[in-house]
Amino acid sequence: MISYEPLWSTMKEQNVTTYTLIYKHNISPNTITSLKRNQSITMNTLEKLCKILNCTADSVVKFINDETSTGW
Repeated sequence: MISYEPLWSTMKEQNVTTYTLIYKHNISPNTITSLKRNQSITMNTLEKLCKILNCTADSVVKFINDETSTGW
């Protein structure tokens, strides 16, 4: 399972809002909705968020082991 909890913490630490992402950095509102719903995003979007926030991917997303999955 994907969680963008680290993103919200990173944004809060840097005083970056979703408004800023949309209007200053051209992140689409649909992408913000996907992030809020813990849905997948493209690697290009992940890279863009990392550049905007000057951070690494682990400051944006984390993967949570889903106990109900059967594994790979």
